[in-house]
Amino acid sequence: MSPSPAVQVVDLVKRYDRTNAVDGLSVTMEAGQVTAVLGPNGAGKTTTLEICEGYRRPDAGHVRVLGLDPRRDARELRPRVGVMLQVGGVYPGVKAAEMLRHVASLYAHPLDVDVLLERLGIGSAGRTAYRRLSGGQQQRLSLAMAVVGRPEVVFLDEPTAGLDPQARRATWDLVQELRSDGVTVVLSTHFMDEAERLADRVVVVDRGRVVAAGSPGELTSHGARDSLRFSARTGLDVAALAAAVPAATRAEEVSPGRYVVHGAVDPRLLADLTAWCAARDVMPEGLSVGQRSLEDVFLELTGTEPR
Repeated sequence: MSPSPAVQVVDLVKRYDRTNAVDGLSVTMEAGQVTAVLGPNGAGKTTTLEICEGYRRPDAGHVRVLGLDPRRDARELRPRVGVMLQVGGVYPGVKAAEMLRHVASLYAHPLDVDVLLERLGIGSAGRTAYRRLSGGQQQRLSLAMAVVGRPEVVFLDEPTAGLDPQARRATWDLVQELRSDGVTVVLSTHFMDEAERLADRVVVVDRGRVVAAGSPGELTSHGARDSLRFSARTGLDVAALAAAVPAATRAEEVSPGRYVVHGAVDPRLLADLTAWCAARDVMPEGLSVGQRSLEDVFLELTGTEPR
């Protein structure tokens, strides 16, 4: 018998005025996995996660986290769940280490505060008031507050936004360590490389619904064979391009300035494509053969750049 999912969302609806921010969304997040939730601004992903965290009440559908209702069972659920917020939740004058020690004191078996601060590169800022921390330091303190209680499920909202490469890598290492310890991580991010690197499963949300879900490999492998991909100026004549490369079956502009030529990929197709571009003074940038990136998938599904 398989274990129950850590997070289950069924036919979720959330309305603001006459607009459905979440419109019948259903998703399952398995225990012990990292699930990355992707979507353009306004897609409904943040509202969905806030309902899962118990901060908002759904208008229809239901949500279960560790088998419990996030609002009705909040007292029972709170010690088992960690939540990382983008902003707020910290008194501006409190010192970073004091704040983290206070949060740790609310749990039965918290992580070592000093070790966690050092791990995230903010040990030297422990005696600094929150308002005097840099944006990146505040971000890392928020992450520390979400995980210090050893949660079974942790929701991370843009955990590496504004971080330098070293801090970003330290955050990635921590997420991977949480997963190794059996923690379920729900990660909202706009960084496609972060999702590809960390996620066991990716859920793409647009217009209040799930438009795709699967492992990064599953999402990027679908439709990946026999194609050439490149970027160039917008508005190229894709019909003329397809006609100019005999091996091609179809050419399309999948999003502004991003093109795919489908066909049997061989040296002749590559030569015909570059010759056609050269005759029109077009530079095919990022020319690649075969598998799509997660960013390609995102753009094809949502028709917008990640923001």
